[in-house]
Amino acid sequence: MLAFLRCRTPPRWVEAAVADLDTLLLDHASLELKAAQNAQALIYRYGAREWRGGTRLPDEFRSRLVNRLSRLAREELRHFEKVVALIEGRGRRFTAIPASRYASGLHELASRGEPAALVDALIIGAVIEARSCERFFSLVEQPGRLDEELESFYSSLLAAEARHFEGYLALARSAAAVSIEDRIDSVLAKDAELVAAADSELRFLSGPPRLPRDARGERGARRRP
Repeated sequence: MLAFLRCRTPPRWVEAAVADLDTLLLDHASLELKAAQNAQALIYRYGAREWRGGTRLPDEFRSRLVNRLSRLAREELRHFEKVVALIEGRGRRFTAIPASRYASGLHELASRGEPAALVDALIIGAVIEARSCERFFSLVEQPGRLDEELESFYSSLLAAEARHFEGYLALARSAAAVSIEDRIDSVLAKDAELVAAADSELRFLSGPPRLPRDARGERGARRRP
């Protein structure tokens, strides 16, 4: 999974996430819920219909998509429930917060016509799962950075996120009639751009939080001779 992505998460994002776990958990819960909803939407759009955009979808592919994504959706909902429990255990209540620009930025690359739209949706799903897995790893690769409960939970999610990434990518490759490596490269390049660029607010899939103007000025002043 690390070899698949173009870059690692910036250390400044990890520092900000560890310093604001309340926000991190709220956004993480929302992402698990959205991941389940996205899988269900793909089942309805492509698994429940023989034809899509004038293209006949093979029965074997439709069956594989339904079975794989229904399992994924159930697992994402279980993760959502566990994150909500962690939030409540910390004396907070789950509430939706504005999303980062990450997912919408990737979806800007998606094709409109079929079957390219299906392939792109699956590629984007794979990249989001791969980046989520890498974020969990970035948070737990140095033991003791998180409290024991959260470290154990995020470590336990690594295998599931890697499995979801592999499942989406396998579906994308089987849905395409030609090589999709160029499309994968385009989405990976956008992923790298989005996670490296500073964002105004911390989110689970955001770039590192933008430094206040005075802090940037102080750093620049210290570098001058």
